Amino acid sequence: MATIEECRAALDKLSENMRQAEGDVREATLLDRSVSCHVKDLDVTFVGRMSGGGIEVHDIVPGTPSERAQIRLTLTGDDLLALVDGELHFARAWSSGRVRLEAGLRDLFHLRKLL
Repeated sequence: MATIEECRAALDKLSENMRQAEGDVREATLLDRSVSCHVKDLDVTFVGRMSGGGIEVHDIVPGTPSERAQIRLTLTGDDLLALVDGELHFARAWSSGRVRLEAGLRDLFHLRKLL
């Protein structure tokens, strides 16, 4: 089972990957939205903001936060690490229910370029 520190490092790596993206993917990273990543098996949520082409984590809260982020991701810690490392394909994980992504319809259209 992944640790909180490993999940935080994975989110930092994801942010760095987003900052280095080009073309359509780069365009999708330029959203300015609140984000949260709930790690089910650790029952913690990383809360932050997607802006400037990356994700900045501002806080780690137990459970789910009282305020809903505009973009919400829910998965296990191991799946987060596997996604960021390229070992788990997002579309397959999402369609099988391993990963849950919630956002407004307009944001989903932008985010699909990242996936």
